[in-house]
This record gives sequence, C-alpha cells and structure tokens, in this order.
Amino acid sequence: MSRQAGAGQGSLELALAHVLQAGTYAAAALIAIGSVLLVVNGQSPIAGGPPLRLDTIVADVLALRPAGFLWLGIVGVLATPGLRVLRAALGFWRRGERSMALVAVLVLAVIAVGVIVGVVSG
Repeated sequence: MSRQAGAGQGSLELALAHVLQAGTYAAAALIAIGSVLLVVNGQSPIAGGPPLRLDTIVADVLALRPAGFLWLGIVGVLATPGLRVLRAALGFWRRGERSMALVAVLVLAVIAVGVIVGVVSG
C-alpha cells in the first residue's frame, strides 16, 4: 500500500467515525430532551413511552411534545449505522475502490429490504 493510499484510508476511517459519533450524540440529545419533556409534563420516562407515529414526528418536535423527540432520537439511533455504510460507499467510490463500494451498496440494499419487510409485516 502506498503512503498516499494509507492516508486516504485514515481519512475515510475518520469520516466514518465522525458519522457514528455525530449520529450517536444527536440521538442521545433528542432522547434526553424527550425524557425531560416527559418529566416536565408529569410523566415517567421509564413507565412506557408514547406510541410510534411516524407521520407526526415532525409536528410533535415543532410542538415540543415528548413523543416527537423520543421517536426522532430512536429513528436516529437506527439510521446511524446505515448512514455510516452510505458514507463508506461514497468514500470507496471516490477512492476508486469500486468493489468495496459495491459491497457497501449491497449492505445498504439488505438494510433497506429489512426495513421494508419490518414495516410491511409490523
């Protein structure tokens, strides 16, 4: 491996780590905000949460309702690994590693199929 290839590898790994770090921090912050809002509204965050309604998450966040923050945080936790794989695919493609980019795209396809099957059967 050339010195430049090694440097590119390190920068891609750093970018992938940043995706995971940012996603984790954002999700944790959203869940914390939702938990605080639950307590402020006289509810216990450990007594069971509000039902998932994907169609109202944005409206709930804008209205400062706990459910929106909690579910957006949970969606963020679930989406972060997929975003990392997407970032890896783009990084590999830019570096000319087409076979690795293809593997990453196939992993994304498997994740997408899993989500679709889960939503349809759930």
